[in-house]
Amino acid sequence: MPDAAPDAAPDAPARAVAEAAATAAPLRLGIAGLGTVGIGLVKIVQAHADLMALRTGRRIEISAVSARSRARNRSADISAYRWEDDPVALARRADVDVFVELVGGEDGPAKAAVEAALEAGKDVVTANKALLAHHGQALAELAEARGAVLRFEAAVAGGIPVIKALTEALAGNAVRRVVGVMNGTCNYILTRMESAGLPYETVFSEAEQLGYLEADPTLDVGGIDAGHKLALLAACAFGTRVDFASVELQGIERVTIDDIRHAADMGFRIKLVGIAQMTGRGLEQRMAPCLVPVDSPLAQLPGATNMVMLEGDAAGRIVLRGAGAGEGPTASAVMSDVLDIARGTRLPTFGQPAASLQAAPPARAAAPTPWYLRMTLIDKPGALAKVAAALGEAGVSIDRMRQYDHPDSFAPVLIVTHSTTQDSIEHAIDRFALTGVLVGEPVALSIASV
Repeated sequence: MPDAAPDAAPDAPARAVAEAAATAAPLRLGIAGLGTVGIGLVKIVQAHADLMALRTGRRIEISAVSARSRARNRSADISAYRWEDDPVALARRADVDVFVELVGGEDGPAKAAVEAALEAGKDVVTANKALLAHHGQALAELAEARGAVLRFEAAVAGGIPVIKALTEALAGNAVRRVVGVMNGTCNYILTRMESAGLPYETVFSEAEQLGYLEADPTLDVGGIDAGHKLALLAACAFGTRVDFASVELQGIERVTIDDIRHAADMGFRIKLVGIAQMTGRGLEQRMAPCLVPVDSPLAQLPGATNMVMLEGDAAGRIVLRGAGAGEGPTASAVMSDVLDIARGTRLPTFGQPAASLQAAPPARAAAPTPWYLRMTLIDKPGALAKVAAALGEAGVSIDRMRQYDHPDSFAPVLIVTHSTTQDSIEHAIDRFALTGVLVGEPVALSIASV
């Protein structure tokens, strides 16, 4: 019987791959934007160059970089890379094969640089959800016309591979629904309010001090950032053109600690939830805070974590959970797109040819659901009766109602309705304004069964 092969024999395939990678032309990156994610990407290239060469068959190298300030101290050494002050010039460099856009913003330098790269036939990887939510169709068409690919895994849910799941793993499914918590800042605020019993304003300040909020906080707490992500997921899921303008948006600014406590008393938690689904009436896209059962996967989501649930006709429900932001997770998602390009994987931007994407008519949610209503009434006889009458005139029936003790002339009231439509609730709220007994605007949150 022949002697066993030397222990080094199992390394032979790895050596062969390494030798092939050494002779193949490297994939050269130009990185625009050296903030948290950009530096995270530099660190991955520097730390895992050999590993990535084994996994793709070619080396990944950084040719040049661009950022607002060259002199800024950074947590990675970029001295070996050529510098461009202008990201458009970086995008056009002859020694850049893949332009990585991490500048941010729906227009301005980011848009100009991405367009320049695609016009030159260069592949583009971006983490810019705002850019794609507003210009995704035009950029996808430009990429295909120039034989380039435009990839954006990092634009949605940080390190969670949800774009790959939709465009690759579930490509054989008719997707029925996309549901998720897609903004880690909002989830942190709502979770912290509940766990610490703190008011919204206090936790908002904490989030600001921790650096969780965008420069314009409304992008986070107003639901805009999460709405951008929902619009991109809907395009991939349903083969439609990105239509951010039709996403119904409601932020978390008016959620109070009282709402958090009332929800907990009823067995619910409040989360900023996005839901997209295609119906016979058109495409529903809604991003709003709602009450979810305390034992549901979304309710269990802590801190700044994200979760997306995809429902396919063949695969059923797929639940993806992970870090929705941060240097490592988001840079990892960017690199996953770069590695696909290195392997030769070339897919249309939204999973199918841009010309085949349909402009779906927007539709409002029509499925009945219970609603949570909180309002403040003037404490006078008949006030509650007028509110109940307004609900009845709108066709909304009351499941339970509670008026809380109060030391002044204003009476806080909580109402939970039986299942009804969003249109009926909004009609009732319009009628509330005619009663003359409300102080301020009521808060209306749907009770979701997700």
